[in-house]
Amino acid sequence: MLDLDLKSLRLFVAVCDHRNIRQAAAEEHIEASAISKRIAQLEEMLGAALLDRGRRGVVPTVAGQALLEHARNVMFTLGRIEAETADLSSNVQGQVRLVASASAIAQSLLDDIAAFLRDPAHRAIKVDIEERHSSDVLRLVRDGGAALGVCWNNLEFGSLSELPYRQDELALAVHPDHPLARRRSVRYVDTLDYEQVGLPPSSNVTRLLEQTAAREGRRVLWRVVVSNIDSAFRVVAAGLAITVMPAQVGAFYRKQSALRLIPLSDPWARRRFSILFKDRTSLSLAAQLMLDHLSRCTG
Repeated sequence: MLDLDLKSLRLFVAVCDHRNIRQAAAEEHIEASAISKRIAQLEEMLGAALLDRGRRGVVPTVAGQALLEHARNVMFTLGRIEAETADLSSNVQGQVRLVASASAIAQSLLDDIAAFLRDPAHRAIKVDIEERHSSDVLRLVRDGGAALGVCWNNLEFGSLSELPYRQDELALAVHPDHPLARRRSVRYVDTLDYEQVGLPPSSNVTRLLEQTAAREGRRVLWRVVVSNIDSAFRVVAAGLAITVMPAQVGAFYRKQSALRLIPLSDPWARRRFSILFKDRTSLSLAAQLMLDHLSRCTG
């Protein structure tokens, strides 16, 4: 493999651009004889004449044209390397692992993280997002499996630190032909005569609904249990059952069908999410920046 000198290539490009060795030397602040010597070394290394010299200047030979094209590509690539490494050195780098409940992800969390990543100062930060049940969110953050966690704040966080995040409201989603469809609001206990579609038993919302029914001496009539909110919406849209979902998420699905959303009047239906972390000083700078960004999203 040829060991071509980068400075010699840059000087060769300058000579071809000016079609004159003296003008190239003046621009590069070097003696014309030094440029001639470097080009002679290139010609000897490549075994071919690179320039045709005349009274009006120089022009590249066929071999010179080939070298010129490759030399320009090399100079371009080196410029990219210099620009990108300089950019990375001036920006925060790192990878942040974040775990969140399905409700948090289904609402505004992904949009908020996208806004964080669009900031040019954060272009070198990578984010790993994983959906987990709220109990798993707590465990992973507590055990160091994730830097940050986002979930409903109705749990005991123990030694974990928390900052408030966004809030939402739970609503009942029903088919337009359902008997409850004309209600302006509804208590959850008033829905227990109807079959429902729910998330797995480990879901925070599922546990809350079952506890609410139990306090009334009732049981939830689960017709279908699905793995995610999108599947629950499809069951409701088919008129098979009703479900409880975040109002903001339900508003998105309502655009796709004639789904009716009825606010729940129960006090627990108004929720706030929290951002969890072990200790700010133990977080990487990238994680601290994301924590600060998300904590400002409190709408």
